[in-house]
Amino acid sequence: MFSHIMIGTNDLDKAKTFYDHLLSTIEVRPARVDGHRIFYITKTGVFSVSKPINGEPATCANGGTIGFACNSPEQVDAWHAAGLAAGAKSIEDPPGVRQGPGGKLYLAYLRDLDGNKICAMHRLAN
Repeated sequence: MFSHIMIGTNDLDKAKTFYDHLLSTIEVRPARVDGHRIFYITKTGVFSVSKPINGEPATCANGGTIGFACNSPEQVDAWHAAGLAAGAKSIEDPPGVRQGPGGKLYLAYLRDLDGNKICAMHRLAN
């Protein structure tokens, strides 16, 4: 459904360091830098971080969440630990199982360096 997701940052270098470290836990290669943006390109889509083109400060979405698919609960835990080590803040409940409308999920939530809400998710067999 989506071709790409882009979020804003106020410090591209810090964002690249953070997301290179975080996304390596889910087997994503380091970002490609394109001027004021960085791109993580995978077979299933593109995640990008950008300094706002209009020159205004980047802000996080109130009510927005970006979710990253993981292959196992262990990968979710590694993603969460890597995020904390890189300066993210843990939010909501600790990583673990939640019941969703489509079944059981193993989830972890963080706020990145710019305050964006991000999530790692693994769908458990029902």
